[in-house]
Amino acid sequence: MLRPWILLVVTVVAMVVAEVIDPAAQQILLFKQKTEGPIGIMTTSSGAPVEYSDARVTLNKRLIFNEYFMDSLTHLVRERIPERLVHAKAGGAFGYFEVTHDITHICKAKFLSGIGKKTPVAARFSPVVVERGGIDTSRDARGYAVKFYTEEGNFDIVGFSTPMYVYKDPLLFSTFVRAQKRNPATNLIDPNMLWDFLTLIPESLHMFLLIFSDRGIPDGYRHMPGFGIHTYQVENKDGEIHFVRFHFTPEAGVRNLFTEEARKINAVDPDYATRDLYREIGKGNYPAWKVDIQVLSLDDVKNAGFDVFDVTKTLPLNKYPLIPVGRYVLNKNPVNYFAEIEQLAYNPANLVPGISGGPDKVFEARRLAYRDAQYYRLGANFNRIPVNCPINTVVRPYNRDGSQPLNDNQKDIPNYYPNSYNGPVAYKDRNKVELIEIYQDPPNNFDQATELYINELGKEERDRLVANILDSIGPAAKFLKERAVKLFKLIHPDLGYRIESGLASNRTKSYYDYDYY
Repeated sequence: MLRPWILLVVTVVAMVVAEVIDPAAQQILLFKQKTEGPIGIMTTSSGAPVEYSDARVTLNKRLIFNEYFMDSLTHLVRERIPERLVHAKAGGAFGYFEVTHDITHICKAKFLSGIGKKTPVAARFSPVVVERGGIDTSRDARGYAVKFYTEEGNFDIVGFSTPMYVYKDPLLFSTFVRAQKRNPATNLIDPNMLWDFLTLIPESLHMFLLIFSDRGIPDGYRHMPGFGIHTYQVENKDGEIHFVRFHFTPEAGVRNLFTEEARKINAVDPDYATRDLYREIGKGNYPAWKVDIQVLSLDDVKNAGFDVFDVTKTLPLNKYPLIPVGRYVLNKNPVNYFAEIEQLAYNPANLVPGISGGPDKVFEARRLAYRDAQYYRLGANFNRIPVNCPINTVVRPYNRDGSQPLNDNQKDIPNYYPNSYNGPVAYKDRNKVELIEIYQDPPNNFDQATELYINELGKEERDRLVANILDSIGPAAKFLKERAVKLFKLIHPDLGYRIESGLASNRTKSYYDYDYY
């Protein structure tokens, strides 16, 4: 049965005119209210004023001489940049991070240097698989990215809504993405592809147990937690190293949608989460998240008994409890979505002194992949796009030229280093610490998947988990179902037998009554 509050939300969204001002639904009306008449004379992109008749009619006139027409038409077909391969659709906003607890004995990063210190942030939340025109209520992991505009440059945490990731070896990235995307022949999402990946790469099942559980569809972004997924190396001013995982917990509470609720919402509002975030910020109901870390010493790492840098695993909270750091608040909507959210570019390599990143191979691969993705989508100077600029520090790179935007292109400063002509110089850190090198065993996280099933999910949650798995795997080929059942039995016999029984009971009908394999 649909929860009463969901019915209320759906009804409000479906209304054409709301009695209460809705910043998301009435943005363009609000713009009209705050401006007195036209804001000025329209121009072409070169700044020439546009005469009224040129802007209203072209019939019986020479088109090529109408610069407004030529400017508009030739720009229109160039208005789309490549969308992100994953995380294509998103909501986002801006705000600030505030330090509430002193951790300078762990990390020397300046934006963490004093209680009460505030740093501007930009956050972006996104389903992983759906395209830009997709739905907000898909059963999927979510990207959870936060950019801190610190005085030492930008620091980006590019995390997820789950505390673990899919695979341990970055070689699997392209396989994972393609298996979830559209079949190259049919152009349809294909359960055979997804379940082939999940059953060939069983470490992925730990994360997908969460995705198929109640936590697989967050109730909007304001109620969605975030996790850095990597175990970061950090250093204090004396060069002493620790290792941390970042946690973001919504102060409004974690809330999720059941499958049927999500389907009903999608029928009337596919942009549910994006709308909710924009509307509530516009109304002054600013969402906030607590920022905590789990902390390990070098001895903790050596004596943990498992690979603490394995992104497919979590760090047990009873062994490494959360330590509060601060909170961040989103209090400003984007003024222009394309300029500020679509062009918002994150990169795990955006680190600051005191935070060295993760020593694991997935982090190393992401340093390359994210940078390359931004070059492809936004060009070589993507960090000069205003939303990506390190606004709290003076930027003096030796990079020059390339595709727009260039801004002043570093004016007349020398363009090579080292030089004898007073160009920028590198700073010296007497306590500089290198990122440690680690050896990583083959992935094995079945014990944590078992722990999740037994101790983190209640009886009704386990019921819904089984139902959601059956919905997904039902159309897949017989041999994939058999392979999946064996793996689920390894996680826990109860889970495996329930999946096996559900598949045998015609609750889910396979589209394939034959098996080529």
